[in-house]
Amino acid sequence: MEEVLLGEAPLEIPQLVSVAREARPVAISLAARRRIRDSRALVERWTREGRRVYGITTGFGALADVAVDTSQAKRLQTNVLLSHAAGVGEPLPEEVVRAAMLLRVQDATLGRSGLSEEVVDRIVLFLNRGIFPLVPSQGSVGASGDLAPMAHMFLPLIGQGTVIHKGEKMSASELHRRLGLRPLELGPGEGLALINGTQVMTAIGALAVWDAMDLVRVADIACAMSLEVLLGTRTEFDPRIHRVRPHPGQAISADNMLRITASSEIVSSHKDCSRIQDAYTLRCSPQVHGASRDAILFAQKVIDTEINSATNNPLIFPETGEFLLGGNFHGQPVALAMDFLAMAVAELASISERRIERLINPQLSGLPAFLVQDGGLNSGFMIAQYTAASLVSENKILAHPACVDSIPTSANKEDHVSMGTIAARKARKVVENTQHVLAIELMCAAQALDLFTDLRAGIGTQRAYQVIRSRIPHLDEDRFLASDIEEAVKLVRNRELLRTVEEAVGPLG
Repeated sequence: MEEVLLGEAPLEIPQLVSVAREARPVAISLAARRRIRDSRALVERWTREGRRVYGITTGFGALADVAVDTSQAKRLQTNVLLSHAAGVGEPLPEEVVRAAMLLRVQDATLGRSGLSEEVVDRIVLFLNRGIFPLVPSQGSVGASGDLAPMAHMFLPLIGQGTVIHKGEKMSASELHRRLGLRPLELGPGEGLALINGTQVMTAIGALAVWDAMDLVRVADIACAMSLEVLLGTRTEFDPRIHRVRPHPGQAISADNMLRITASSEIVSSHKDCSRIQDAYTLRCSPQVHGASRDAILFAQKVIDTEINSATNNPLIFPETGEFLLGGNFHGQPVALAMDFLAMAVAELASISERRIERLINPQLSGLPAFLVQDGGLNSGFMIAQYTAASLVSENKILAHPACVDSIPTSANKEDHVSMGTIAARKARKVVENTQHVLAIELMCAAQALDLFTDLRAGIGTQRAYQVIRSRIPHLDEDRFLASDIEEAVKLVRNRELLRTVEEAVGPLG
């Protein structure tokens, strides 16, 4: 697999995903190495000169005014990792930890952090050998960066903490023994440079944005399938409607669903029926999906910027020989974007669940109750809709914004914080919930399509139906549905459904 070369061009979200999920190897460009060496040389010079530099020859946070003798500079950096590793809760998933480690390296390649090549290379070695630290998910307030989780993440560099290697949990000291590695001794400023940034919230956010962009396309597929079996019209996808209200996402969703339902004999079969208009969950689907798509694209833009930003404090400028103290570690941009993302994706689940209700309710669909024969003896998709409803309600709770909360920390020195990591974690959970809701809609729509044996579905709808049926058989009578739902979720997460439909109708926007 080709390496992701850091330090020459901006890092892109697809590259991050490939490193996080597919263990794509990482390398550092020669130009980036020069920048790393230049910034490190300045830190070492300032230390030799006894200059007072925050976090290098002073304490941290509210202790910034406390001078630390240069003879204690290295111990100070070990202490900051030990003292700040105070996280709690379930460990972050491997893919999140790998993404955050990648982003810490990416930040270092900008030459503003003061990390040494040795430290950066050790992080790259961990990434490329499949070693990831055990990092508690809770404890970051999202300003001064992700201090607690990042401290846990980089304790193993100095032989402390816990790691997972080849599926085995072990102490960092045991890992070093097995691999014949020497624990690093951090130089002046390096402990702070490792933990003072937005890499954890940004890693979670990048993966959530990537999945959300797939999800809004899957929502268009699911809606198109539901529209056909509910005998809806394609009129609502007419481009003239969307040209006179030119929100970009709206037009894209309409075009997607127009192409997915193209050549549908089911839609054509009832074009002269007496129904005047479809329900909002069908008729307004381009407007709802499109608004979510535009919000997701906004979040993507924020993440694209953040993954290529320097978020340390102090920031080092080798070109002028200066350092500047500022607040690039404050996670407010990411926090706002992640709260917006959570709301946008929650709406995809909300409208999907209402389509599920229309599919299983015979008074609304004209189809068998709960899409199964021998109702009463069989409950069909009754409780699958309960599950979708439960997830939608959970999403409503998770959509409450985290970024509007703040609580002072560090003896009121850090008196406004972003809660960006909480926002990102919530957004990720909303995405996971919505994957399940859309999977249930896809299952219900495929079950309903089984009833249209004499009429061909639209080009994209037919392909979606076929890929679903290749994994999940028709529900003749009640069976264990949870495993079916998980199979449908796999089709969403591994992009098989999306790829199959796009092979038939072209790339979806």
